[in-house]
Amino acid sequence: MHVAAALALATGLLASSGAMARDAQPTHAPVRNIVLVHGAWVDGSGWKPVYDILTKDGYHVTLVQEPLTSLDDDVAATKRVVDLQDGPAVLVGHSYGGSVITEAGVDPHVVGLVYVAAHAPDVGEDEAALGKGMPSYTSKQTGAIEKTDDGYTYLNPSVYPKDFAADLPLKQAQFEAHGQMLTAAKVFSQPLTAAAWTTKPSWGIVAGSDKIINPDLERWYYERAHSHTTVIPGASHSVYESRPQQVAAVIKQAAQHAAQ
Repeated sequence: MHVAAALALATGLLASSGAMARDAQPTHAPVRNIVLVHGAWVDGSGWKPVYDILTKDGYHVTLVQEPLTSLDDDVAATKRVVDLQDGPAVLVGHSYGGSVITEAGVDPHVVGLVYVAAHAPDVGEDEAALGKGMPSYTSKQTGAIEKTDDGYTYLNPSVYPKDFAADLPLKQAQFEAHGQMLTAAKVFSQPLTAAAWTTKPSWGIVAGSDKIINPDLERWYYERAHSHTTVIPGASHSVYESRPQQVAAVIKQAAQHAAQ
């Protein structure tokens, strides 16, 4: 074979193998943008342990600080942050934040949802009505949930440590009890107008000893949504603070697989 012909053949083989190698590469990259949404009676600062783990592992993490004045306001606040992302994002919601991400998750930036001890209503449903079907420990206690004259709710500070945060250090739970974000009562009873989990993949975490949301209700939500479900035995409603490694691991799973 002439040298020129041999070179041409080798070049052709290299080009062909290069094309095959490119074809063999994954058609997607892991999602790097994570947006964290807090629930009622708290702010975004509780996400710090999860934030620290995810950012250390190279994820771009942003927290939403919802005003907790109405579902519409909280969804708008979340969409505002989602729209700032420079690519696809995984949207994570804790507690009432699950209702928020269920509506906000229809944003085209969002490719996956993670529910952390969270509500996940369908269109036309609201979490207050669903909660009555499977009431939580706290909802059955007289005087546990208080309400101001202008319609804002909060958890009685005397029960907050054992009901909301039983697996956190007592002083930390007491501090959070006195730093609550009062939450408009109407956010719990407004029916949803969109349900992103019907069209996008989802992951769900059941807090095994949750007193704020019945763990059986969490399981029911996730089974209905066909969510990839993780149960964390013994975890309180503050699971995202008390078990950050396990919560972050689920979020990373979502980031790895949501775009497939």
